[in-house]
Amino acid sequence: MRNLRHILFCTDFSANADFAFEFALDLAGRHPGALIHALHVLPEPAAQFWRGYVGEVGEMDARAREEVNERFAAHQERAGGMPLEAAVRFGRPGEEILAYAKAAGVDMIVLGRGNRGSVFFGNTAAQVAKNAECPVLVLPIEFKKSLEKP
Repeated sequence: MRNLRHILFCTDFSANADFAFEFALDLAGRHPGALIHALHVLPEPAAQFWRGYVGEVGEMDARAREEVNERFAAHQERAGGMPLEAAVRFGRPGEEILAYAKAAGVDMIVLGRGNRGSVFFGNTAAQVAKNAECPVLVLPIEFKKSLEKP
């Protein structure tokens, strides 16, 4: 397998996304010099909803980014000095993930797949896996549960 230089970890900050982050860390640890790109996408309908309650769109964007950055700080701490670059985007999650991956020259995408009703990782995981130009590791919540059984 070629050396992975850019690993894209996609998160909705759920427990399953945290589980997927462990796989991204493991992959990066096996490829010296790898950079983990941590990406959170705020779905555009949700972004539009919040924009109706905030006077300034820029103010809302700044608040959302601040909250996301706080959550990414926990990921940075868990990375233990491993290079991690955090990003937040607004839009359709699948499209934004694919666009980010292409622009950043990502070698692999790692994401969790939640329950079928999950807005972020249900249809999004399928869309990313189907259309990505690089390998995609999709970790179902059921796999995490199977590891927790004695």
